[in-house]
Order: sequence, then C-alpha cells, then structure tokens
Amino acid sequence: MEQQLIQVLEQTQSSQEGPRKQAEQHLQDLYYNPDYPLTLCSIAAHTSVPPPLRQAALLALKTFVLAGWSPGLDEFKGQILVTDENKERIRVATLDLATSDDAERKIQGAASYVVSKIASADFPQDWSGLLPTLLHIIPTSSGSRLHGALRVLADLVEDGFSETQFFQVAQELVSTVHGTAQNTQIEPALRALAVSIFKSCFDTLEMVLEDHKSAVKRFAEQTVDVWMSLFHDVMSASLPEKDGREELYNGMVALKVQVVKVLMKVRIMFPSILAPRSKALFSTTWEQLSTLQQVYQSTYIDDDQEGRLENADGLPYTLDFLILEDLDFLQACLRAPPVAKELDQQLNSNEQQTSWITDLVRLVTLYAQITNEEENIWEFDVNVFLSEETSVTANYTPRTACGDLIVKLGEKHSQPTLQALLSLLESFRSSSSSLKAQEAALYLLNQLLIEWSDDEDNDRHALTRPALLEQAQHAMQSEHIFLRARGFVVTSTLVKTAEDSIQTQASPLMEATLRMITEDKSEIVQASCIRALQNYLSALPKTMIRPLQNPIITAIAQWYSTKNASELTESDDLVITVLETLRDAILLDTTVCITGEALALLFSIATAVVVNFQVTALVTEVFEEICESIQEMGKDQYDQLCEKVTPSLASALEVSSVADENPLANVSKVTMNEHIHLSDTSQLAAELLCSLSSHTTTTFPSSFIPAILPKLIPHLLHSTDSELLKSATATLRSIVEHDSATLFNTTDPTTSKSGLETVLMVIDRLLGPEVEDNAAAEVGGLAGSVVEATGHEQLGPYLVPLFQAVALRLARATQAQLIQSLVLVFARLAIHNPSEIVGFLASLEIPASSLPPDATSANGLCVLLPKWLDASGTFVGYAAIRTNVTALATLYTLHDQRIASISCKGDLIPNPATAGRIVTRSRAKQMPDHYTTITADVKIVKVLIEELSPPTDASAPHTGAAGTRDASDDEDEFDGAGSTRSSVNGDEWEDDDTFLDLGLGATKAELMGWANEDGKAFGGQGQRSDDETQLFLGEWFRKMAVEDGGRKKFMEVLGGMTERERERLALLG
Repeated sequence: MEQQLIQVLEQTQSSQEGPRKQAEQHLQDLYYNPDYPLTLCSIAAHTSVPPPLRQAALLALKTFVLAGWSPGLDEFKGQILVTDENKERIRVATLDLATSDDAERKIQGAASYVVSKIASADFPQDWSGLLPTLLHIIPTSSGSRLHGALRVLADLVEDGFSETQFFQVAQELVSTVHGTAQNTQIEPALRALAVSIFKSCFDTLEMVLEDHKSAVKRFAEQTVDVWMSLFHDVMSASLPEKDGREELYNGMVALKVQVVKVLMKVRIMFPSILAPRSKALFSTTWEQLSTLQQVYQSTYIDDDQEGRLENADGLPYTLDFLILEDLDFLQACLRAPPVAKELDQQLNSNEQQTSWITDLVRLVTLYAQITNEEENIWEFDVNVFLSEETSVTANYTPRTACGDLIVKLGEKHSQPTLQALLSLLESFRSSSSSLKAQEAALYLLNQLLIEWSDDEDNDRHALTRPALLEQAQHAMQSEHIFLRARGFVVTSTLVKTAEDSIQTQASPLMEATLRMITEDKSEIVQASCIRALQNYLSALPKTMIRPLQNPIITAIAQWYSTKNASELTESDDLVITVLETLRDAILLDTTVCITGEALALLFSIATAVVVNFQVTALVTEVFEEICESIQEMGKDQYDQLCEKVTPSLASALEVSSVADENPLANVSKVTMNEHIHLSDTSQLAAELLCSLSSHTTTTFPSSFIPAILPKLIPHLLHSTDSELLKSATATLRSIVEHDSATLFNTTDPTTSKSGLETVLMVIDRLLGPEVEDNAAAEVGGLAGSVVEATGHEQLGPYLVPLFQAVALRLARATQAQLIQSLVLVFARLAIHNPSEIVGFLASLEIPASSLPPDATSANGLCVLLPKWLDASGTFVGYAAIRTNVTALATLYTLHDQRIASISCKGDLIPNPATAGRIVTRSRAKQMPDHYTTITADVKIVKVLIEELSPPTDASAPHTGAAGTRDASDDEDEFDGAGSTRSSVNGDEWEDDDTFLDLGLGATKAELMGWANEDGKAFGGQGQRSDDETQLFLGEWFRKMAVEDGGRKKFMEVLGGMTERERERLALLG
C-alpha cells in the first residue's frame, strides 16, 4: 500500500487541477481503511522518501486526524475512524518523528503539529505518558531532537492543559525549560524557544488568575526569582558579530526578544513583582538600546536590510523586533515608582536639569528616524505614508514606539522634553548629514503637540514656541522631501495648539502651505500640505480663512486633475485625507455648493474610489452636513441646492447615462470614466439623494420629482442591492410625506400608471419574498406614509391587500429593523383605530409558508402580536418608541379577550449551569434559554414598564466588578490585565485585585458593570427615553391604577411583575 499511497501523494502536488483533485478524493476514500493512517506514518518516517512527500504524508495525516480522531476536535466529521490500538501506534510514531534526530525541520514541524492535534483530544486521559516523555527528552537531548521536543511542549502548553492539570505539572515543567534556557552550550534559538514556552505558561496562568489569584501570584514570584539572573545575563550580553555567524546572531536576537516579552508579560500581570527590580531593568534596557543604536542605524537607516522576520518556530529574530520590545519595556519602566523617583532626584540635583532627559530624547530621536525601507515604500506609494502618518495602520514600528515613549515622557516632564527636542533640532540643523534625525525630532515634536491639543493646559510649549516655529519653518525650505513635508505639518500643528500670539503669523503660513499643493513636485509634500490645511481650518477664526475658501477648493481641484484612475483607486487614505480637507473648506460657507463647483469636485473624488465604504460614508456625512446647513438658510437656498445636484444624482441612477458627462456618474473629462463601478455609483447617488430629500420642510422644486422619479423607480422595482434599496425607499417615503400631491398626480409615460399605483407596485415588490429583510427594511415606513397621505377613500380597494401584504411579511421577517418598520404600520393605526386593527389581524390567516417555526396557530393576531411584543425591546428612535408605547397602551385599554388569550414569552428561567458566565454559541445550542409563558395583556404591561426610566441614575457611571476608574488619572486606560495605568504616580506597577479580562472567563455581572439596569451601555448604545414618552407612561399607569372596571385586573397583573419591574413602577409615586 505504501507505493500506491506515495504515488497518490505525488499527484496531490501536481500543478494540474484535475489530477490533483482526483488524488485528494482518493485519499478521502481511504479514510475507512484501518491501515491508511499507519501507512502515512510509515511514509513520513522513511528517510529514503523525498522530504516533500514525507511532509505531504504528515499533512494528509493531520487532515485525517482532524476529521476522524475524536469528537473533541473542531473539524470532526461525526465518525471515529481509528481503533484504540491504532491510535496508540500513531501516537508513538508521530511523537518519535517529532522528537527524532532527523535534520529536516519541516518534517519535525509537521509531525509536531499532528502530535499537538492528537494531544488536544487525548491528553492527559488517553495519553498520560506524553508530558513525562517530553520532560525526559528535553534535559537529555540537543539539536533536532531537543528542538522537536520543545515544539511539541510549546503546543501542549498553549492548548493542552486544564487549570488543574497545569498546576500539577507547573513546577517540573518550568524547571525543565529553565534548564534549557540557561544552558549556554545550547544554540540560542532553542534557548529562545524554551523562554517562549515559559511565557506561554504565564498566558495559561492568566486564564486561571481570576479563580486562583493567590496561588498564581505565589507561583509567579517563585519562578521569576529563579529566572531573573538569566534574564539579566541575556539582556546584558553583547550580540555576536554577524559576519559569517548569522545563525548564532539571529538566535541571540530571538533569545533577547523572548526575554523582554516575558518581562513585559510579568509586568502586565503582576507589576509589583518587577517593581523592586525596575531600576536595574531600566538601566539594562537603556544600556542595550544605547549599545545597539549604531548597529540599528547601519542596518536599517543607512542600509536597507530586511526586517520583521520570524523563524520556523514563529519567533522574531531580526534586530528591529528587539528594538521595538526594548522601547516598549523602557517606556513601562519609566513609569515605575522606583525609576521615576530616581530620575526625578537626578533631574532636581542636576544643574542643567536636562541631563538624562536630553540623553533619552536623543536616543529616542535616533531610533525614530525613517528607515531606508520606509523611505523607499513611501516615495513609491504616498498612500502608505499617509496611513502611517494618520495612525490608521496596524504596522507598529520602532518609530511608532518612539512616538509613544516621547508622549509619556512629555506628560510628566513637558518643558525639559521640549527643551531637549529644541536643542537636538538646533544641533542637527548645523549638519546636513542629520536631515533624517532632524525630521525624526520634528516627528516626535508633532506627536507631543497632537497629544496636548485636547488638554485644557495645551499651552505647555508657550516658552519654546517661537524657536520651535522657526525650526519648523526652516524645515519647510529643506531639499529633503520628508523633512520638508514634516515642516509643513509641524507648523500647522503649532498654529492649531497655540494661543492668539502665533495666529498673527498663521495667514502667510497657511498661504505657503496652500501654494505647495500645486507647486511642489513631491507627492509626499503635496499630501502633507493637504493634510496640514485641516489644522489651519479647524484652528483659525472663520473671518481669517473665509477668503481662502475658493483658493483651497481650486488648489484641490488642480491637484486632482493631475491624477489618474489607478493612483486613486489604490489610495484610499490619500483620498480620505483630500476629502476631509475639502469638507472643512466647504463647511466654512456652504453657499459655495450653490454658487461654485465644490460639490462637483466632491462627487468626482468620491466616485474615483466609490467601492471604498469609508470614502462613501465620509461623502454621505459631508453632504448631510451641507444639506442641514442650507436647509437652515430657507427654502430658496434649498431649492437652488436641489436644482444644482439633481441632474448629477438622477444621471448617476440611470445606468445608461453613465457615459454622459456629469460629476457623479462619471468623473469628468480629466479623469477616469472607464473605472466607474456602476452599481456602487448608483448606491452612492441613492444615499446622497436620501440625504437631500430628507431635509426638505415643504414641497420640492417643480423639477425635482419629474427628474428623479423615472430614475428611482426602476431600481426599486428591479435592484437587488440592499443598501441602494433602503436609500431609494427612504427617498420615496420623503417624497410621499412632503409632496404627495405632485407624486400621485404624476403619470409614468412608459406604463401609463399613476404615481400612486407606481408606489404601490414598489411596496408590493419590497414586501414580496424575493427581497431580503435587510433590503426591505424601510418599506414599512413607506407603506405607513402612503396610508397617512392618501386616506382610506383614495386607497380604496388597495387598502386591505396592502395591510395583508404587510402582515404576511411581518410574520416571516427576522431582521429587527424590518420588524420595527412593519410593526409601526399597525402601531400608527392602532392609536386611533385599535378595535379595527385587532379585528383585522384576528380575521387574517397566515399561510404555512409565512409562519414562524415555533408557531402554534395560523391566526394573524396570535402570530403577529407576540412578535410585535418581543420586538418592542429593540426599537430605536424616540418617535418610533413613542408611537409603539402609545399603541400598546391603547390596545391594553381595549380589555379585548382575544388579546388576553394569546400566549407570549415571559421572563427568562434561570439556568444554574450558565448562571453568571459568558455563554458561547455552542453552549447556547446545547443549553438553550427557557422562558415562562404569560398572556399578551401581561406582556404589554411588562413592555411598557421596560420603557420607564430605570431606577438608577443613568448619567453616573456604574461601579461594577471591574472597579472604579478615577477620572483624575492622567492616563485613564487599562493595560492587558486590567490594571489601571497612570503615567504620573506609577499605579500600573501595583497589582489590581478588581480587574476585568475577557480571557479569564469573566462573569456577565462584570461585563455589565458599566451598564444600567437594562443592560444597555451608557453613552447611547441602547434605547434612551424621552420626556414625552415618560410623561405619557406615568399618566397611563396612574390612570390604570384607578380606572373603574379594569383596576382589579390591572392590579393582578402588577402583582406578577418582577422585583425590578416593581421598583420602576415605585418611582412613579
């Protein structure tokens, strides 16, 4: 069988799809052959077989194990395919292969992966000897055998232990890997792997920390004491020369990286353990950074050597990773109380008062220089440069870490830090070879200024501002692209964060920045100037910058005219920066949208990257602000805006017109009509049209409906785009609400149907089964508006079928927004005609195809009222909630027996198995929630009580299990384990007993600690009550409590409320 299987494995690596897929299917057909996995093990063990085929055999074995080994594996297919006897043989074979002296690391790695998967299912119950075997191999082996054993142990520590199992073996395990880590005769890469296993032990400890804090801390203290001398030795050790000894050099870097990672992990979990050692660690880290600076400079800043590399074990081994970890750890140590105290003493006793700060700022500045790799990438792609500048990238580099460190330093020592930066800039300025360093100093200055811009005390740089401004202005004249660009950005930031004293110089600075958008040849400088304008526009008085509105728009238009399609479609961050600046310029005076071409430019730029959600969202938001602003000016200005944009919007909605020249459907003569995405352009046009139509307070201009309707209706009748349909439906609803007479008197020339008939066709289509819930989410509002605008007489024979269609769609709807939309159709009517609505729903029979799975009746009232009541808790919007509350209260006052006889879902029945714990989706399927059963009239009262303001003050933060957060702290955030961090007093170096970590099996009570009694987060994420609704509810409950005839029944209903519900009612007095 071996030879046959080797041939099949060869075919799985074929470049031809047919033979490859046939071979893969052949392997799956062998799953039921008991010899199949054993044969794969045999092939993988044969050194005579080519390594790629041995690796392929292990890959096939892994796939087989996942599918048929144990139900405990996520990809298990439902049937165990291996006997217990064969399982034992496979365990032994794969572990032998993973820990063999085989020189092929890829084979070992593949075998280790199979072992880890088997262990995740079998350890320790069915493979109790695995860990003892590994702990025996590790101290007695070296080379490949040691590497394989460490790989398996690493996987086992990461995935294989329960908390009980880990505590039983923790001491022996940590002692074993410590022996390897401190053995200098072992290659550094393996020592690094041993240290990474030690770090994984802390990851495991973190998961059980909540329930075993004392034991875990005691264990951590003991182990750290043992390991500290090793950590100190490794951090203090010099790196070997790299020439001809790359493996040793890389291994030593990897070892140093892992040591710092462990120290950072310990500081996050138990900062008090490291606090007494923080001075020594700070000194060692600073010394290492100082020693390695020249090496880093020659490797990455002067040269272009590759960085951010990891070895086969996933361990970083390049110098940039080490520098990054050291900078982060240095920042952490800087805030430790012993370090802060010592540095403060040195600072106070030093006559110059800037000694160590000057040294540190210089070191950080040198590490913040742009690397050659970054320089080459940024010059090639300005979009990458902007993503780094605006911090929207996930790429965390030494330069970024330097920015974070300088911000923390400046929080406590603002003036010395600024003085140190200024001194550096003056010294660098005298040397043309220090242009990168000069740019780095300005970059760090900019990070400080941005951090201070939102502070009340944002004038901390008042004394040094003139000198700093002079340095930035000098940089604006530099021939070095990045230094010149940095000069424009820093100058604008200084203006933004300054008081009036510097604003007298702002106008010429802003004009110089504006000129460079079109005059500078560098795209980096152009983009930086466009971005810098945002600072001027947000900081300076409108009277000063209003004359520059048109020049700014013109400059952006000129810049845009030089770009082609490929540049912008792949430059999202650049386009967003340009749009943000254009937005700020337009909002200076929105009448420019009526009198000028600002909107045409906005639409053109947006269309260039219309597939980008962030761009379309930004354009829609800007247009919304424009519409709001012009609406406030009056109907004449609003009509002019409509007349300005309607042709472009209508044309964009008509696919056949995209070849025509308009700023939204196509990007004008100078740009890129061949790259327009028609559906995305139509969707954007529909969203803009929705914003425009929603801001009228009277009728539309006479040309609006004839221009828009013929383009809008085809989309509503044929499109399948959810977002386009929602926006188009909302637009049609606005037309119905504000100008129904014009709409209904319009005749479609192609069908000869009236406007009303056309709208009813749209509603019928949206309520039909072929339109998904999300796409139909706005149809209820449209249907309700039509009913209100026409009245029963005008709708005539269409009225009942319309209500039936709404009811049937509501019966099968599952999306919350659609359910709310449809419920409100009946809620509006129920306020004035409750008996008719109840009678209509009671007479309606829901077809089986539209019934929910749990329905026990086909009666419309029995199906729809429970759904209505269940959905009420998710309604959003003051008006919607008020309408729903009023309708339900009105239905209750009918005292209709048909309502009282309907069964609804009541209160949640507590489940002891899940009480107080987070319930995963799989656990929820195994143990679904159960509820009491109550009648619909009782459910109505519960829903109304739920809408009452909660008994707690929602304006004050809750103090939950996660502990309190002191608003006076300079840094109000949590570190990785939940400890409150304060850059001033070093609180983050004290253990916090009341932290919250989602990795620790946190309770629901802890997670809701920052929420009110409704479980809705403060800050507006849940429903929020309004005064009118609260006034209505208070009056209604008081009225029901004294109403003749219904009082007794009402009091019985209140007697069945929960304690929390009674507390809410008690607030009414």
